[in-house]
Amino acid sequence: PVEELQEKSDRMKKRLENLGEVNPTAIEAFTEMKKRYEFILEQKNDLVNAKDSLLQTIQEVEATANQQFLETFNRVRENFQRVFKALFTEDDTADMVLENPENLAETGIDIIAKPKGKRPSSISQLSGGEKTLTATALLFSIYLIKPAPFCILDEVDAPLDDANVGKFTNMIRKFSEESQFIIVTHNKQTMSAVDVIYGVTMQEPGVSKLVPVDFRALS
Repeated sequence: PVEELQEKSDRMKKRLENLGEVNPTAIEAFTEMKKRYEFILEQKNDLVNAKDSLLQTIQEVEATANQQFLETFNRVRENFQRVFKALFTEDDTADMVLENPENLAETGIDIIAKPKGKRPSSISQLSGGEKTLTATALLFSIYLIKPAPFCILDEVDAPLDDANVGKFTNMIRKFSEESQFIIVTHNKQTMSAVDVIYGVTMQEPGVSKLVPVDFRALS
């Protein structure tokens, strides 16, 4: 037993020697490091919670934006199909198609028109007059969602023949019940359909003069 105790004592001494010198400030340093660790851990948890909250907010905003976009798109699409027929004929059809309906935030929109007797075409493949009427139909389709107090159209009727100018002015007349339209035009048929016309003349070089004519007063 004495020898056994001696061996144990030697082993304990050796272990103590291996531990090296004792740092009297170790407990204080440990306490300080523990506080620092707990502070950093708390900051990390706050950041994780803030990230989760931000991601949730982003998802909610995206969901709301997608819903409102889709609702507005469907309303504009219905208006477009109806206005297109009014500017063309009842036998002509048109549609708006989402290029990527799975990603509403980045999707493009194809405008497809099918005048009677023709294949469905994108707006870029239409004739000049057809492009103008199709673009006008799209403009009025958006306008119908929330009519503005006034609308400015700059020579929209330039590519149109007389028959289509008549359809264009009839549409303007209908929508003028809710909004005021200011049209820049050189077309006499369009001029004859308005309430007030303002002619611009230049009697002297560099000096423009407005000549108003109120057709309502004449009638």
